[in-house]
Order: sequence, then C-alpha cells, then structure tokens
Amino acid sequence: MPRPLARSLLACLAAGLALAGSAAWAQMQPWEKELYDAAKKEKPLTVYTAHYNTEEAAALCGAFEKKYPDLKCTFVRTTAQVAYQRLQQDIQANAPVASVFSSTDVSHYPALKSKGLLMEYRPRNAANMVESLKPYNDKDGQYWVTAAALMLLTYNSSVVAEKDAPRNWPDLLDPKWKGKVSIGHPAFSGYVGTWVVLMQKLYGWDYFQKLEKNEPQIGRSVNDTVTMLNSKERLVAAGPEATTLLSRDKGNPLAVVYPTDGALLMVSPSAVPKNAPSPNAGKLYLEFLLSKEAGEVQVKAHSLAVMRGVAAAPGAKPLEQIKVVRPTEEEITKGIPEVKEKFRDTFGI
Repeated sequence: MPRPLARSLLACLAAGLALAGSAAWAQMQPWEKELYDAAKKEKPLTVYTAHYNTEEAAALCGAFEKKYPDLKCTFVRTTAQVAYQRLQQDIQANAPVASVFSSTDVSHYPALKSKGLLMEYRPRNAANMVESLKPYNDKDGQYWVTAAALMLLTYNSSVVAEKDAPRNWPDLLDPKWKGKVSIGHPAFSGYVGTWVVLMQKLYGWDYFQKLEKNEPQIGRSVNDTVTMLNSKERLVAAGPEATTLLSRDKGNPLAVVYPTDGALLMVSPSAVPKNAPSPNAGKLYLEFLLSKEAGEVQVKAHSLAVMRGVAAAPGAKPLEQIKVVRPTEEEITKGIPEVKEKFRDTFGI
C-alpha cells in the first residue's frame, strides 16, 4: 500500500475513533462524565466475577468498552469461593488487582464490610432497579445487586422424557435416579452453597443424607452440572437456569423444570474494594451493570434483568410467573460455613 494512502487511512481511522469518543462523551450525564474522565487516568479495570460464564463476562466487558471507548476492561472469571480467596490474598499482600468484586455468595459481603474493606458508593442507576431486588442491596451502600438468576431442576431431554423428569427438589431423592444425579459443591460455588442452605431449611439435613445414597456426581461450579448432562454422565441435576438454556441454544438436548416447591432466586451483588487500583472505573462499571446496555447482554444469556424496561429473552419465563424461594442474608451468612463442613462429612469430599 502506498505510504500516502496508508497515512490517509490511519488519519481517517483516528478521526473516526475520536468522533466516536466525543459522541459518547456528549451523551453522558455530568456525574458520568466526571467518573469517565477520572477513570481514563487510572489503570485498566479488572473485575473478579463469579456471576457469569466466560462468554457473558467477556460480552459485558466488551459492551462497557463500547460505551466508554477510552477504557479497558478485563475480568477474572472463577467460582465464588476462589474469587473471594484471591481477593483476600491480594489484600494481605497489599497488591490490589480487582476494582470490582462480584460474587454469587452474599455471605462474602458482610465479612468484607465488617473489616472495612469495601467502598461506599451509591449508583445513580440503582433507582431504575426491579423493585423486588432492591431489598437485597446493602443499606449502607457498600454492595449492590447487579445480577439475578435461578437455580432449578435440569435434565437431558434426549434420555429423560418430560413426564418422567423431577418436579420438585425431593424428587432427586427417588432411588430411580441413583447414579444419575449431578450437583455442585458448596465449598466452591456460591450458587450451590445457597442451595444447600435452602434445602436444609426446607427439608433438614436428612435431605442430603438421602441424596448421598443416590451417589450424585459432584463438580465444583454449579455450571459443571451442565457439562455432566451434555456428556450423559448424569441425567438430572440441580443446576443453573441461564447456563443450561445457553447450552440448549447451542443445540444440546437440555431442559429445565421450575420446581413446584420453588426455584432458588440467586441475587449476586457487586462492590468496589476500598483498595481498588481503579476506583473511578470500578464505580463506573457498577453504574454500567445497572444500565439498559448491561441488561440486554444479561437477558441474551438467560440471566434475569436487574433493571426495569429490559425485555426478557424470547421464550424465557417471566420472573413474576415463577415461584421463587430464597434464604435470608443472615441465614446464608451463617449457614454456608456450616453446610460446607456438613457436606464434606456426608459426601466425603
């Protein structure tokens, strides 16, 4: 390519990027411009997240960068307990990495808050949250619900007929499912930890003593149940709605059942650590997670919309039509450490 032409193309590209950046800046609210300008002077944003699968986490980072062209977003996607351990290690080493911490285990936040490790920030966009989710926000403004999803019954529909699928949580205890059930582990997954607390609350620990007799295959993440169903290593599971339906979208023969005794509502908060290396970018990312743009990414991945005015994905069952149950924050905070040990004693892992 001739040098004058190459220089001309580069100049046009630079002009286009500058125009896109100025257009985005012009559409911002004054408070948003202030955060954006401050964030541009900071390091690239890093998010520790257990909320989403890798594809959805990448899509959210990409949408954030599109909305804020001069900022870079990276993420570390892992299980809730691993993310929490990593954050604590960073704090102990005085080597902060994450400017946003997003966990599916709500018990992490009171523990961090009690040690003064979270920053108070009240997102402006929180005013547009779904009303039923607002009570799960921290009253002191240190963590906010930025994702919501369901844990329910799932199965491989190429092997299990709809009429034979489990209809409620105790159905997993039926001897016909011996060697055919998949679950995650509460020591790794916030979803599973909350589910174990809920099952103990509804049915007592006897539920898990009976489940152990059915020899379930136990993964780490709740998402491991989807892999087990796809491979037909197991046929039914206590699994995540979103990841299961995403797998079905790709052609896998999976189906979900909304339990008659209630699907587990998972609310997943986010917070900006007090030692965040990019605090303004972290605050801006919290605002973004509570925006229409993020909501549209979330529903495409079959997560529930946190914000009002975001249409559900085609074929998705609206939240108001689903019976949901959830332990209180106090029950989860107290219960998860206890059930981890009981789970290891019962299942031997």
